[in-house]
Amino acid sequence: MLETMTLTDSTIHDEKTYLVQTYARPDFVLVRGAGMTLYDADNRPYEDWVAGIAVNALGYGPTGIDKVLLEQLASGIVHTSNLYYTVPQTRLAKLLVDSSFADRVFFTNSGTEANEGAIKFARRLAHHSGVADKHEIVAFSHAFHGRTMGSLTMTPKEKYQLPFKPLLPGVQVGEFNDSASARALIHERTAAVFVEPIQGEGGIHIASDAFLRTLRDLCDRHGALLVFDEVQCGMGRTGKLWAHEHTGITPDILTTAKPLAAGLPIGAILVTERVAAAIQPGDHGSTFAGGPIITAVAAAVLERIQQPAFLAHVADTGAYLMERLAEINSPLIKEVRGRGLMVGLEMTMDVAPLVKAGYAHGLLLVNAGTHVIRLVPPLIATRADVDTLVARLTTMLEAHHA
Repeated sequence: MLETMTLTDSTIHDEKTYLVQTYARPDFVLVRGAGMTLYDADNRPYEDWVAGIAVNALGYGPTGIDKVLLEQLASGIVHTSNLYYTVPQTRLAKLLVDSSFADRVFFTNSGTEANEGAIKFARRLAHHSGVADKHEIVAFSHAFHGRTMGSLTMTPKEKYQLPFKPLLPGVQVGEFNDSASARALIHERTAAVFVEPIQGEGGIHIASDAFLRTLRDLCDRHGALLVFDEVQCGMGRTGKLWAHEHTGITPDILTTAKPLAAGLPIGAILVTERVAAAIQPGDHGSTFAGGPIITAVAAAVLERIQQPAFLAHVADTGAYLMERLAEINSPLIKEVRGRGLMVGLEMTMDVAPLVKAGYAHGLLLVNAGTHVIRLVPPLIATRADVDTLVARLTTMLEAHHA
């Protein structure tokens, strides 16, 4: 029977047979991509406004990245583990330090691993300081820091947490953008405060300058570390290389991941020398993290994204996107918000039907909660791509309102 199935049918059949069912996927199979567009097995095109969830910053088939990848493959070194020096890893670390507040870098394989490592680093520094019982972590409502056990504890959504309790002890959750809530939770026992400068999964909410300033002041007062989770909002997505650059407020630790290596799995923890000095050999590690192929690619991606002209393009296209979305005359739209090419379209309805309808209109869309369409396209998106999106969204919204 399988021999007579189409590629789409056989792939879906095998996925449902052999994979753990943690995702509800649409009924098409993606086979190739170019620029902003993905194509399925039947050659239907989809303009991609998801970018692998803010990952594929340079789109599909970006010029020059294949050359970097093939050159590193040609060296014969795919993996060495972190027992040895490699050139690509140290080069990427230097680039990250030179382009940020940080003094040192630790590499991981993903964003959730970066946040797990940041928890450990914060507690290690607290232990190093000799302050008794200084272990508490503060996070905030609607945050998303990952799905492994520590980062899950800092992701206060009952749907995600309930089946896996008990979670990591010592985590307190305050109200996002509420300085009074932060003051009530941050004290001498606080080791670290985790916050997203722009919440992604939580609905594209921007942390106010005043809120972040309060967190910085409270952390300084109580000897806690301020950790910015820029896994989704960092690496050029807001029109600056790091999202916190819009605020002028600097963290002690920053976590990054999604767009860093053009779709290859990588994360990084950027830290000050004060944090790094507390970490000793054996305190943390990873077999695969910072491998030579992935770091070679990531260095090329970072060099491209941090160019002033590239960041200016993101800022300009993002402003145009918000302007055009605001022009859509639909009673279903409640609010347009965001920064750069990280934009939330809050609706008066559950957006799941709109995401599904997008497939028929050649759009890949993703939600951020139940009522927000999250637009996090490749950073190469143009004004023409925005016009295409708005035209198709307008048609979809008219159909749903009819």
